Amino acid sequence: MKLNPDSLPVHLRERLLPAYLISGDEPLLAGEAADAVRARARAADFSEREVHFPERAADWEQVRGAARSPSLFSARRLIEIRLASARPGVAGNAALIELLGARDPETLYLILAPRLDREAQSADWVRAVEAHGAWVQVWPVDAARLPSWLRTRARQLGLAASDAALELLAARTEGNLLAAHQELMQLALLGGAADAAPSGSEGAPPQGTAPTELTAGTVRSSVADSARFDVFQLSEAVLEGGATRALRVLAGLRAEGTEPTLALWALSRALHDVWNGWRSGAPAQERRWQR
Repeated sequence: MKLNPDSLPVHLRERLLPAYLISGDEPLLAGEAADAVRARARAADFSEREVHFPERAADWEQVRGAARSPSLFSARRLIEIRLASARPGVAGNAALIELLGARDPETLYLILAPRLDREAQSADWVRAVEAHGAWVQVWPVDAARLPSWLRTRARQLGLAASDAALELLAARTEGNLLAAHQELMQLALLGGAADAAPSGSEGAPPQGTAPTELTAGTVRSSVADSARFDVFQLSEAVLEGGATRALRVLAGLRAEGTEPTLALWALSRALHDVWNGWRSGAPAQERRWQR
């Protein structure tokens, strides 16, 4: 089963599967998804939690041993496996398949991994997770969706943000969701919305609490520019014809010390893919540069 951070809360209210894989390079969303699984596991009496950081073959033997050993303090436990790489190696692949195939009803597995590329997604251990549990893919929130994402977060914190405020906040925190969330929390506190709903909760603030107005002027005076860009965002902006945005991304990359050759490589690759699409007669939507 495949899920995303938006569908995960609904899924967890309905059921709890034996295993969850959360992959992606967006720390805030991945962390919140993992917290949601942990909270649901505690509610289902998985009161003991073990955390493993396997890197070598010997580490995977320790994970196997821990899974086979009876729990000391609780009948049900959560075994959390944090992968440093999207490729756990031969030993890791075999160990994960074995653990997931054991179908121990008293053990729940939570696997945290970086973003999985196309080759890693086809690995046997990933297919085992999909067969026995759920895979939650976490993707960055792109520039087009960021204002909407910020609006939802603002409402959860008791803030009624204007469109101009959201656009400015999005520009100053693009590519840095953790900073965006922290800025919203700070703005909520400054605005007196201390009783707003906590992060990750659903719905509007508690009844009787009037939302605090958030204006562009407040954002301009309180929020620093903490946007983060990568070379792929530069190529996307260029291919979309957004000259202003492309120059802003370029300035951000330069400020962060990105090598010019890396930016040139991303642009060349994007144009090469588009050119090949035109030559092959692919539809316009398929010719667009994909992350």
